[in-house]
Amino acid sequence: MRVADFDFELPAERIAQTARPRGESRLLVLDREGGDRHRSIADLPALLAPGDLLVVNDTRVIPARIFATLEPGGARIELLLVEKLGPRLWDALARPGRKARPGARLRLAPGLAATVVDKLGDGRHRLELDAEIEPRLAEIGHVPLPPYIDRPDEAADRERYQTIFARSDGAIAAPTAGLHFSTDLLSGLERRGVGRAAVTLHVGIGTFKPIKAELVHEHRMEPERYLIPDAAAEAIARTRSAGGRIVAVGTTVVRTLESAALADAEAGGEGRVRAGAGSTSLFITPGFRFRVVDLLLTNFHLPKSTLLMLVSAFAGRERVLAAYAEAIREEYRFYSYGDAMLAARRAEAAD
Repeated sequence: MRVADFDFELPAERIAQTARPRGESRLLVLDREGGDRHRSIADLPALLAPGDLLVVNDTRVIPARIFATLEPGGARIELLLVEKLGPRLWDALARPGRKARPGARLRLAPGLAATVVDKLGDGRHRLELDAEIEPRLAEIGHVPLPPYIDRPDEAADRERYQTIFARSDGAIAAPTAGLHFSTDLLSGLERRGVGRAAVTLHVGIGTFKPIKAELVHEHRMEPERYLIPDAAAEAIARTRSAGGRIVAVGTTVVRTLESAALADAEAGGEGRVRAGAGSTSLFITPGFRFRVVDLLLTNFHLPKSTLLMLVSAFAGRERVLAAYAEAIREEYRFYSYGDAMLAARRAEAAD
């Protein structure tokens, strides 16, 4: 399958630059025909059934974007912290990378500097800091908004680019399907009898890494860390045995649950979601066998992206691309701060 099979044209004005208030996003319901498929996220309780289980990602975005200066000379270098390797050791993306040579000293803030100890592939640089950076991040770090949001981060993004479920620090991008939820919406889901469980997948650069290959199978995902608590695994098992549906809030939840089920199946089990920590580089493309997730709430994703391929695997490529074309005509907002789509898993989703 070609990467070009997942391309589409998106007018620039459809890319959301700011978020709607929580609970007010538009919602395209993929499995409904006619005008009633264009709904609001506030309608989600009515679209789910008592006994369904909503599974969310409780990762928290860290202010991982830092502006440093090269010493000597004072040249400005933008850093994006992507992975912590030790108390003072990090991998980071640097721009412009040519100036962040091994041995270079970078001043991050008064009293805090880092040395470039290695230059790795794909723009990564290994940094050794003079002190742990976490106590200073709130002071010196910026919200790592995606590059298609064409503005500097603002004070409001500190709160709005976090889900209301966010608990566990570690992501460099928000699990954006969770941004739509408000406390009122959660109360409505509870009154409807919809359960809720939380897992953690720390979103890294692997989720958004551009695909450079021409063929889908040639792309490799970078690993991302996840954690499935006992309570989440038990809630999923109870819901399954009672005939309820598993509703994933976002592609990160899909990858977490399906990675755990696949690991169980490959170990000789029944493909159940078991509690525990792990790391996943699972790349879900059309033809993948889903074992856990029945419904997916997700945003509208970039052309030729791994996220669009996952949604296409889940709901069918032709149906998803047709829904995207309809969303563009109906002036939905796309990407991280955009609107949402609710899709059911289709048995014929291998197109």
